[in-house]
Amino acid sequence: MAKLLGILLVLVLTLPSLGLVTVVVLLTPAVTACSMSSLAVGPIPDSLAARTRDGSAITLNRQQLTHAATIITVGSQTAGVGRPGALVALMAALTESTLRMLANSAAYPESAIYPNDGEGSDHDSLGLFQMRPVSGWGTVAQLMDSTYQARAFYGGPTGPNSGSPRGLLDIAGWQSLDPGVAAQSVEVSAYPDRYQNYQPVAEAILAALTARATNSPANEGPRVPETTRIVFPLPSGTYVDTSSYGWRTDPFTGEQTFHEGSDFAASGGTPILAIADGTVTFAGHRGGFGNLIIIEHTVGGERVASYYAHMWDAGVHVVTGSTVAAGQHIGDVGSSGRSTGTHLHLEIHPGSPESAPVNAVEWLAEHSAAGLQDGSVVPAGCIAATA
Repeated sequence: MAKLLGILLVLVLTLPSLGLVTVVVLLTPAVTACSMSSLAVGPIPDSLAARTRDGSAITLNRQQLTHAATIITVGSQTAGVGRPGALVALMAALTESTLRMLANSAAYPESAIYPNDGEGSDHDSLGLFQMRPVSGWGTVAQLMDSTYQARAFYGGPTGPNSGSPRGLLDIAGWQSLDPGVAAQSVEVSAYPDRYQNYQPVAEAILAALTARATNSPANEGPRVPETTRIVFPLPSGTYVDTSSYGWRTDPFTGEQTFHEGSDFAASGGTPILAIADGTVTFAGHRGGFGNLIIIEHTVGGERVASYYAHMWDAGVHVVTGSTVAAGQHIGDVGSSGRSTGTHLHLEIHPGSPESAPVNAVEWLAEHSAAGLQDGSVVPAGCIAATA
């Protein structure tokens, strides 16, 4: 190290401009991180074929790649992660679940009610990273949420667990560790050597999902691939249609006003599901909507935006820029903003978030939304309307 510093000192004295740039690049981690390719997620392919380090072939489907996109997106929004951290996280999730959101009905029967990609059976582990509630990683509801699991894996000052259990950013010097060793430091697996096997697959995912888009107009908005399916935004049997799209008596003013959404009364905390694959373009508080999530989708080649309103502060489980899958748990029913009771206010805007909304229930029916069955939506007037 002393010899290296001596060489640098000579460069500074003999070639001041070049020497200064060299010192900054070598000794400033932030500059090194900024020189790496972007972690912005582009279009998600329908499948990706790759090989593990031992030569085994693996093909990931679009659902698995969507989970990978969520992990990458959360990493891009978490200071200190960068591309190396996203690589470690992908290696861990590939090893633990092959990038599947796994329920575990034997240990937690309630885990099966959340959107999932199958059943796991490793003790009481859940989700993409096979995290255990008894180890303090989070509740069942939290661990069945891919965004929460990614935040927990990365940890650090903005992580949900305050360093216990430790996330990647809570491990001193993780950047200097082999990526497989870094993954094991978080997962604490009984099989510590298996993570390295998935490094080539994780690298292939990063290369495929973060490739820069070309010839894309600056005002085009996020590039959103065609959705794989349409689903109803609340679990069957948990809601009542209390105030549909159209003219109604405003519950606050008593005047006739046009209601641009559909209201579904449900108990506070009921899971809200994304109606289609897409990208979150807004997640936060907005006027009378209260806490609002806007997701943009591509359906039948057309851009469509969906609005989910009135969640409580703790009920928003995604952030702007997140990539979500149809049926993913994105929030919980609440009653924030201009609201008279716990419910989901849903709007569908074909074209863009600024376009005029259409009747959400009719749109979902026209697109054969899973979970929307005859009789599952009770006509308005059965119980008191909610705003």
